[in-house]
Amino acid sequence: MCAMASVMEDPTLERHFKGHKDAVTCADFSPNRKQLASGSVDKSLMIWNLAPKARAFRFIGHQDVITGVQFSPFGKLVATSSKDRTVRLWTPSMKGESTVFKAHTAAVRSVAFSHDGQRLVTASDDKSVKVWSVHRQCFVYSLSQHTNWVRCARFSPDGRLIASCGDDRSVRLWDTSTKHCINCFTDYGESATFVDFNSSGTCIASSGADSTLKIWDLRTNKLIQHYQVHSARINSFSFHPSNNYLISGSSDSTVKILDLLEGRLIYTLHGHKGAVITVAFSRGGDLFASGGADSQVLMWRTNFDTKPYQDVLQQHSRRATPDPPPHLADIHPRGPHLHHSQPTTVQISPSVADTQSSDPRVIELGQAVHSTMLLKGQTRSTPTQAAANSHLSNGLPACQIASSRVEEWTGVDSAGRTGSTAEAGGGRRGRREDEEEERGQTHPLEVLSGHPSSVDSILRHIVQQLDILTQTVSVLEERLTLTEDKLKECLVHQSQILKDVRSSGERRRRTDSDEADGSPVHFTGGQPHPQL
Repeated sequence: MCAMASVMEDPTLERHFKGHKDAVTCADFSPNRKQLASGSVDKSLMIWNLAPKARAFRFIGHQDVITGVQFSPFGKLVATSSKDRTVRLWTPSMKGESTVFKAHTAAVRSVAFSHDGQRLVTASDDKSVKVWSVHRQCFVYSLSQHTNWVRCARFSPDGRLIASCGDDRSVRLWDTSTKHCINCFTDYGESATFVDFNSSGTCIASSGADSTLKIWDLRTNKLIQHYQVHSARINSFSFHPSNNYLISGSSDSTVKILDLLEGRLIYTLHGHKGAVITVAFSRGGDLFASGGADSQVLMWRTNFDTKPYQDVLQQHSRRATPDPPPHLADIHPRGPHLHHSQPTTVQISPSVADTQSSDPRVIELGQAVHSTMLLKGQTRSTPTQAAANSHLSNGLPACQIASSRVEEWTGVDSAGRTGSTAEAGGGRRGRREDEEEERGQTHPLEVLSGHPSSVDSILRHIVQQLDILTQTVSVLEERLTLTEDKLKECLVHQSQILKDVRSSGERRRRTDSDEADGSPVHFTGGQPHPQL
């Protein structure tokens, strides 16, 4: 056991979730820690209920790879981004309803909520970062100074900043009030793959295809930590809510855990076969998830965050600055502590069994009965799509994922390959099912009927009326905004007229005063001259 065992528990594999048919690209925990969402190259969104023996939901609607997923701060919505150029807002329930944003002119690489849940920020291959209103369901503004694909964008905790990164090898910091780029970090030799703020908003971290991870102090705009612990591209990372730890997932098939106060690697987790594409801490930090090219989502119990804060203070007593209490911004790059032996990296066995339940039953939901398409400011109703994509039916994912699909996700874009591989996957479905039946590992799949009952009909009508009301309110809001603008113009114009009148009156009073003094004046070319 490593030297840290006396003060730190090792992370443990809690559960695995199997249901995706291709690489898992993104994951996020719900705020109440009752659900886990994941998106995949198989174009589906899965909502895993964490209660033992609870059923899982598969949502079908996107037409291409899902690249990003995030729960809203209050857990009532799930946002997904996709290479089909759209963003969807889902209701994570049996209704399976979704609102569609025609977001960009190229693949959308990430989506994230602001911390108040009022805005969305998206990043795209069209080289832009866009901000959207969740309540009004409309485009707000665009940020366009990147010169290549934008891989990721995130709001700061206070909503005042946006950080973005991309294939132009830069990390940009934007002011949301002025819409200006206020800083640009360009120390990457290759593409910058992921960016995020710590929970206090004082630092950002960014990862690169060059396998580096860097942490910047936003108050000094200086690099304060630089890690190169992976042997391949870093695809994702996540700050622990305490800001004391960070987990990262890489194409080298490992998850690394960093102690940010000590400034060193403390764990390496070997649980995936193939690239680890996504990692995410739960809101409370007691759990974290990882997903990858092996189509699995693994849920881990953190354990190493259970130390009392006083123990943390004592352990890190020899810091760069002794006062105030330690936090990430106090720590600058330095070598291992002389008073602490460097711990041996802990290897987690990938064969840990699922300790809570068998694979959950999956309920497959087609595209929503009534969804909203937002295109050029207009709201359109789109008809129900059958719970199509029947090739996404039940069964365990294949253990071996075509390397071309992983390469496509982790940097090599080949839209043509996506379609051809999906078609090939459909052809393999029969063999997969036969193999799974022989192993006795098939999982029951419930598909909702496509024939709505009278109650469904009534609900659909109510939803349509609500959509009409929402659209009407949106139009009224726009007209009110125009009226306010016109009123402001009138007030400014009126104020200018009053100023002119006062100025004219002042000139007249001066003229009358001069005439009363017996000094008549003549005006020539607008300038007064005393008469000679």
